[in-house]
Amino acid sequence: MTRIGVMLPRDLPAGQVLDYARRADELGFDELWVVEDLGFRGGVAQAGAVLAATSRIVVGIGILPAGARNAAFAAMELATLAQLFPGRLIAGIGHGMPPWMREVGAWPASPLTLLEEYTVAVRTLLRGSPGPAAGRYVNVEGVVIGEVPAQAPPVVLGVRGPKSIALAGRVSDGVLLAEPAAPPYVEASLGHLGAPAQVITYDAAVVGDDGAAARDLVRPGLAWIGEPDWAPHLAPLPFADDLAAHRRASAGPDEFAATMPDAWVRELALAGTPDEVRARIAARHAAGATSVVLIPAEPDRLDALTRLAQVLPR
Repeated sequence: MTRIGVMLPRDLPAGQVLDYARRADELGFDELWVVEDLGFRGGVAQAGAVLAATSRIVVGIGILPAGARNAAFAAMELATLAQLFPGRLIAGIGHGMPPWMREVGAWPASPLTLLEEYTVAVRTLLRGSPGPAAGRYVNVEGVVIGEVPAQAPPVVLGVRGPKSIALAGRVSDGVLLAEPAAPPYVEASLGHLGAPAQVITYDAAVVGDDGAAARDLVRPGLAWIGEPDWAPHLAPLPFADDLAAHRRASAGPDEFAATMPDAWVRELALAGTPDEVRARIAARHAAGATSVVLIPAEPDRLDALTRLAQVLPR
């Protein structure tokens, strides 16, 4: 079953968070994803609040950095939410952005090793089993958290590159692909996963009556995709070399996004008329995405949420 979700923007004023979550629930989105970025809001706290404020929508945490919490205490937090709100939680785990993790002294010498040990430990504990043997970074050997949900929540890895995506296929329930997640990147990621799994995609989104105007509004959401960290997202695209050349010729990220061809924006974002965006969502689903998550790219997020809901099945 394919799903359509929406992101709760990290910088949404605190007084609007619960209203936004309730509105997403009322509008019929399948999922609401909260983010945990350094300097903004905690993922577990946000998830608990919006789960309590809504009645139906599934809430995803995208993502909890592996180096930020002890695996046993992270498993306890997730287990509590899954007990209180059965079937309504998806837990995302990832490396975290390297500059942020270095800033807090939590970037490991081997990020892949940490992520593997951490994911295995958290999933083991969520099932009610004793913690696995101690590893290089994670030691919860023999720990039992006791209070576990009847059904453990899915755990997906929010990662970018081929090695990390292959790891997701081995040790988790799927992968969360950050924006941009155009169909060629989804297809390439499925190849690295190597097994059927959840594939959740993020993309900047604007829906409006004028498709070209909507794509102009979404451009700031594409400003940073030309930087090195986003290379895995772009490599499978047929215009990847041209896009890289365009970034080299641009004075900075803002000029890069403002001057890229409209045809590229069509591929790299979910922006246009309702029919155009439905088609781009369908293309991501056809490529293998099980859930497509829209990131509101307009300043007034509550108004944007209503416009984004026009792409939901009628």
